[in-house]
Amino acid sequence: MTLQRHLAALLCGLISLACLTASAAEADNYPSRPIKLVVGFAPGGSSDTVARILAPRLAELLKQSVVIDNRPGAGGNIASDYLIKAPADGYTVMLGTIGSLAVNQHLNKLSYNPITDMAPLSMAVVFTNILVVNANSNIRTLDDYVRLGKMPNSTLSFGSSGIGSSGHLAGELLKSAAGLNNQHVAYRGGAPAMNDLLGDVLPSIFSSPTDALQFIQAGKLRAIATTGSKRLEAMPQLPTIAEAGYPGFEATNWYAFTAPLRTPPEIVQKLNAAIVSALHEAGVVAQLRKLGLDPLATTPDETARFMRKESDKWGALVRKAGIKGE
Repeated sequence: MTLQRHLAALLCGLISLACLTASAAEADNYPSRPIKLVVGFAPGGSSDTVARILAPRLAELLKQSVVIDNRPGAGGNIASDYLIKAPADGYTVMLGTIGSLAVNQHLNKLSYNPITDMAPLSMAVVFTNILVVNANSNIRTLDDYVRLGKMPNSTLSFGSSGIGSSGHLAGELLKSAAGLNNQHVAYRGGAPAMNDLLGDVLPSIFSSPTDALQFIQAGKLRAIATTGSKRLEAMPQLPTIAEAGYPGFEATNWYAFTAPLRTPPEIVQKLNAAIVSALHEAGVVAQLRKLGLDPLATTPDETARFMRKESDKWGALVRKAGIKGE
């Protein structure tokens, strides 16, 4: 019996060694086929735009095709669920958003937690949202906006691309900071919300620069303030909400790359190196900054810490404001 146990232990050890050797060889040869880059929103949105800017450069660096796979729905949860169920071999990665990586787990009962069930690779971009109104609006300053929002029966509302989106969170944060009575209107994406704002149906939106800048520059929208800790490089004259009377106010939007949890460390490092290199490319930087987005390259550990910090921050707001998922 003792001999049988020894033989069994030896066999297990040999199998483990073979698996490790195969895993190491696979990591050495990685990537040997196209990589799927999952995006949780439809083509044309901000995260999809960022993915399509970065994918060609990543393909050059990794010497393999990088194919965009749009899986929209449920605020990014469909894409996240797909990612965590994918093989942990480096051939499926995701460009996630603040909602799908830090907020949704506080709004809905999910079968996974992005903080513990994904392997962070690197941040991608960070950016500030812009509080915008229709160009025909009487609202010209943040004081005007707050004054209207504080009225007991205020008709002021703000739209967003959905519950738990960065625009929704920014609006809720200002609502809490300024004591507003305004209401949130959730849309199924940024495009329909923007259409209603341009049509003068919706009073305001906390919009991404990618969606809003073209309409601001065309004179169809009026920018009131930005939600970040610093002014937007594309609109240096526009004050932040913190500067306009609410010190400490900050609602930063961001995207980050993740992979399935048990992706081999060697592959994680290869992916991180490619992403970091792409985010430092002058052409990529210029494209992103033209859209009001700041590239942010980080290590996997730095990305994990950032995601956890953001999850804690917005989870507290979700509980305080009593925000419920759809």
